[in-house]
Amino acid sequence: MGNDESQSPLVTVVVPAYNRESCVGEAIESVLAQETDFGYEVIVVDDGSTDRTGEVARSYGYPVRVIGKENGGPASARNAGVLAARSALIAFLDSDDLMAPGRLSRQAEF
Repeated sequence: MGNDESQSPLVTVVVPAYNRESCVGEAIESVLAQETDFGYEVIVVDDGSTDRTGEVARSYGYPVRVIGKENGGPASARNAGVLAARSALIAFLDSDDLMAPGRLSRQAEF
């Protein structure tokens, strides 16, 4: 199926990020490498970063969206991402972590 902007995604991956310019790209790439038969979106919540976190995340384009907000901590950033999600299924990924291959499909199946 793949990712199509006109279709609602099955899963939204929320990535809270604060000053993670050095690693947020790898986190995003680990999501984009997921092999799925459904659409998904990635929402990076830039939690008031003072570095280029938002710019790095925006450079990926669709299906990555970036939401900027005043710094409020990881829980606040996760909540902002959930509120912006276009799907009912939510997966969380920390900005300094990598998504294991097959994770999205296994979680959606569950």
